Amino acid sequence: MIDEKTKMAIALKRFSLISPIINGQVTNISEYISEATRLPIEMPHYGTRQYAPRTLSVWYSDYMQGGLDALKPSPRSDRGEWRSLLPEMCESILDKLREFPKAPATIIYDMLLTEGALLKKDVSLATVRRFIKVNRTETDEGGGTKTQMLRFTKEFVNQLWETDIMYGPYVGTKKKQVTYLLAYIDDCSRLITHAEFYLTQNLETLRSSFRDALLRRGIPTILYTDNGSIYRSQSFEYLCANVGVTLLHTAIAAAHQKGKIERFFRTVRLRFLSAVKKEDLESIDSLNKKFALWLHEDYQTRPHSGISGETPLGLFLKQADKVQLVTDLAEFNKKLLISVKRTVKKDATISFDNSLYETDMVFAGERLEVKYDPDNKSGVQELLLFREDRPVGVARLVNFTDNSKRKRISPAATSPSTPTPHNGGSVVNELHVRQKENTISYSDAMGGD
Repeated sequence: MIDEKTKMAIALKRFSLISPIINGQVTNISEYISEATRLPIEMPHYGTRQYAPRTLSVWYSDYMQGGLDALKPSPRSDRGEWRSLLPEMCESILDKLREFPKAPATIIYDMLLTEGALLKKDVSLATVRRFIKVNRTETDEGGGTKTQMLRFTKEFVNQLWETDIMYGPYVGTKKKQVTYLLAYIDDCSRLITHAEFYLTQNLETLRSSFRDALLRRGIPTILYTDNGSIYRSQSFEYLCANVGVTLLHTAIAAAHQKGKIERFFRTVRLRFLSAVKKEDLESIDSLNKKFALWLHEDYQTRPHSGISGETPLGLFLKQADKVQLVTDLAEFNKKLLISVKRTVKKDATISFDNSLYETDMVFAGERLEVKYDPDNKSGVQELLLFREDRPVGVARLVNFTDNSKRKRISPAATSPSTPTPHNGGSVVNELHVRQKENTISYSDAMGGD
């Protein structure tokens, strides 16, 4: 049985294959699908498989009807796959191909038969020959391929954003803290769609900055990042796919591929940080206030040589009709909730971020998907609980003082096998039936009766 994390990895891989169609990056869909399925595809859990063009068409249709969750594998998700070669067989052929790159298919086939990696009755020479034909790569005499590097600029705004993180100055009057500048730049207009200094560089910070960028300047087609761990996390990939953004990464050790955002960081160092005063570094808020003023007055509205002397803000506004704005804020916020897995303890509590949350007793011992909004200024007061992508309830932050005064009800007063239904899934019933051996008395913990 495939676990939920693997299902999500498969869904994200499928989304990456159909995202150029969704985002309008291809002019001829049939040609793109044929080209995308010409070579075997490395799919999480399934390994290297050859997919038919019709399979991608089905994935595209499923996504348009049911979103990202519709791309998760179902019991019949093996339709349309090339079944004559198992994943381990494909890997054995590829290993031989790497070891003997110029050997003909007949020699490789005989080697694998001799080693027992293939059986003649199961796999024919013709099958191996076809597999090798689509997997063989031509290299130069030096054993590597040369890639031509060309400068480019997208034609329209929000077709491509670049993002990265830069180390900023230390802030604070007594205890100094390092800062990190998270920035997003539009490839066409050079507009900074959002940039802000933060005290941490983690998923919550990335999610917050990404959300602000989308709300300010609309939804981009592609987001281009480096290979930093937070950009590579499945959680961030899930957030991007949920709002219809294709997440792409640069090649390893190829920072030059994000030249526009790197050039902006150089401008920040030369034109902003060099003029920062001591009082601007007293706190993160004072630094961001100074930076926001500089960003608007110096960078966004200053003629840029890379766009024929126009200003980034002016060029972006000229193409305002190309911008896809967020129209349903409630639905948008749901798509940007962070998701983690947690097991509900026997007393119906959940440990999360060094705090304790309690929910309905019917969930005791169950492992559920937990979603939350880290931007809540008063802290995370409740966690949304999901089972198989369906909302089933909430878990609320334990209030030890209130629990010490709450009247306990005997287990005989109600049956745990017939739980009180949730009111629309938004409020968890406060009646928790606990067996004596599983009871934690918060009253005792607080010294009450």
